[in-house]
Amino acid sequence: MAKQPEEIIRSNRDWAAEKLSANPSYFRDMARGQSPQFLWIGCSDSRVPAEDITGSSPGELFVARNVANLVVHTDMNLMSVIEYAVTQLKVQHIVVCGHTDCGGVRAAMSPKSYGMIDKWLRNIRDLAYAHRAELEPLSPEARERRLIELNVIEQARNLTHSCIVQRAWNRGRDLTIHGWLYEMETGLLRDLIAIDKAFPIPEAYRYDFSA
Repeated sequence: MAKQPEEIIRSNRDWAAEKLSANPSYFRDMARGQSPQFLWIGCSDSRVPAEDITGSSPGELFVARNVANLVVHTDMNLMSVIEYAVTQLKVQHIVVCGHTDCGGVRAAMSPKSYGMIDKWLRNIRDLAYAHRAELEPLSPEARERRLIELNVIEQARNLTHSCIVQRAWNRGRDLTIHGWLYEMETGLLRDLIAIDKAFPIPEAYRYDFSA
């Protein structure tokens, strides 16, 4: 049976009481500020809560989520999150995490129109078209999974095209980008790609910071 809003409020009170029972200064400590080492860019899917699947505590992950974990450079919300995480919080790792059974990727593979979200999913449709030679021979299930993987890798690479990331690398920051896949069927994370400042950024996306 689905929870009602008042049940969630009661659960919150129970959770707060439990935290205070274990550590009376828990919330005072949290209120002093944050210093996460990870920026997590994940999917909005309710089954993929970042802290739970990584065994992390509040304050360890700075989290941004959207449909299908996309890194789109015209998304000012996400770009603002990345800039704050990199320049102010000084995170050392950015994780792009996709997951199997992703409804966003599945919708992008369908010819059906879903309304406004079609514009967002166009990014995945473009990716599928670019990799059509690899994807088309596969079974529908294998094609979906591979596109989910390719999407994670593409979004991790998209981060390297950002002036925010490139400026951090230009200043000698040890910032690593990770592309991970969460397997819904096993609960396990799989590492698909890791990128550091030695990554060869295509000239078309490279910024000049010499000035």
